[in-house]
Amino acid sequence: MLFHMKQFLIEIDDQCARDLERVAPARERKRAEFVRLALRRAIDLALDRATAEAYLAKPLVDDLLPEDLVGWDEHNALDRPRSVPGRRARRRTRARSRAA
Repeated sequence: MLFHMKQFLIEIDDQCARDLERVAPARERKRAEFVRLALRRAIDLALDRATAEAYLAKPLVDDLLPEDLVGWDEHNALDRPRSVPGRRARRRTRARSRAA
């Protein structure tokens, strides 16, 4: 699958260019991916800061009302603790049932 990607031309100082060459050498052809990941991380951090500032400006109330949870997926598996005990817990359970 091919994706069209925008191209950007940026200028960096000599120190940044040397550091970039050390961590993502041009000869290994990994530089573009390195720069894309660095940009993605910087954008995500900036968006997280903006979200944090918004919550600081208008904090959530301490008490949630049932109306606040409308649309929440009550069957979301990620919201519940693991229902299947781990391997160790199963062994202990079997050992206890044999002893009884």
